[in-house]
Amino acid sequence: MSMISVLLSLLSLLIPQDSAEIVFAGDAMQHQRQIDAARRPDGSLDYSPYFTSLKPYISSADFAVVNLETPLGGAPYSGYPMFCAHDNYVDALTGAGFDLMLSANNHILDRRDRGVRRTIETFEKKGVPYIGVYRNRAHRDSVLPMIHNVNGFKVAFLNYTYGTNGISKRSDIEIDYIDCNLMASDIKAAREDGAEIIAVCIHWGDEYKLLPNRTQRNIAKFLADQGVELIIGSHPHVIQPMELVRNTSTGNPCLTVYSLGNFISAMRTTDTRGGAMVRVKLARDIFGRAYVCEATYRLVFTEPSNANGSNFRLLPAESQQLHRSMDAARKGFVRNAVGIFDRHNINVPRDTTGM
Repeated sequence: MSMISVLLSLLSLLIPQDSAEIVFAGDAMQHQRQIDAARRPDGSLDYSPYFTSLKPYISSADFAVVNLETPLGGAPYSGYPMFCAHDNYVDALTGAGFDLMLSANNHILDRRDRGVRRTIETFEKKGVPYIGVYRNRAHRDSVLPMIHNVNGFKVAFLNYTYGTNGISKRSDIEIDYIDCNLMASDIKAAREDGAEIIAVCIHWGDEYKLLPNRTQRNIAKFLADQGVELIIGSHPHVIQPMELVRNTSTGNPCLTVYSLGNFISAMRTTDTRGGAMVRVKLARDIFGRAYVCEATYRLVFTEPSNANGSNFRLLPAESQQLHRSMDAARKGFVRNAVGIFDRHNINVPRDTTGM
C-alpha cells in the first residue's frame, strides 16, 4: 500500500462518516372533492391510493415531516372553508412514511377548541408524533423541546403559524403562533437540551404568491440569527424559493424554504396543482459537529379523481403514469415552478433521479 493510500485511510477514520436525510413536504389539504372521491359504498373513506407513487421517496429518508392542514374533529367531514378530515387520512400519511405531523396552521381551529383536543387525542391514540398544538401550557412544557434522534443526529422541531383565520381559542389549549420572543426562547431551550440541528417549520406568507414577502424575509433572518439550521415554510399553497447559504451570524449553513406549496389538494389553478418536497442531508465535520450538508427538491403533482376515474393520487411531476387529460396542467405547473427555482434558488438543485 502506498503512503498516500495509508494517509487517506487514516484520514477517513478521523473524519466522521455519519449522515442523515430528512424529507419535508408541504400542505396536506383535504377538500370536499377529496372527501367525496375517497368515500366508499359502505360510507368509509379510503385514501390508500394517495401516496403509493411517492412512498419510496418519503420512506427512504431517515425522517419525514408533513404539514397536516386540517383538524381531525370527527364527523361530519368537510373541506374549505372549514376543514375537518377523517382519521384515516393520518393513516395514509404515516403509511407513506411520514414521522411527524405539523399542526400549527391557519385551519387548526376550524372545529374550534374541541377539534384541537380531538386532533391531539387521535394523534396520541395512533402513536403519531405531532407538534404545534397542545392541551394546555403544562402539556406544551412537557413536549418541548421536541428532539428526535435522526440516525444519530439530535434534531429539534418547532412549529408556528401566523394566525388561525381570526378564530380565537376559548379554553386553555395551546397553539404556537409566530412570536419572536417565544421562538427565541424555544430555540434557546432546544439548544440547551442538546439539539445539534434545529428545524423551524413555519406557516406564513401571502397565498398564491410565488415569491416571499418582506415579513417572511425578516422572520427568516431573525431565525437564522438565532442559529436555526432549517427554516421550512408553508401556507401560500404555491412554491417559493429555497436558499442554502452560510449564516453570517454563526458561520454554519442554513436552509430556508419559503414555501413548499401544496403536497396534495383539490385546488385547480396552475400553480396550486402541485408542490415540492425538499430532501435535506445532514453530515458532520472533521470535529464531529453536525451541519446541513446539502438539499435538493422534487416536484409533485396531484392527479384528481375525474382524471383517473377513481381517487386522488399524488405523483412525481415527471411521472409517466399521469392521465393524459392532466398533461397540459402538469406542464404548466412544472414550467412555472422550475422557472422560479432556477431564477431564485441558491444551492438547492432539482432532484430528477428515478425512484
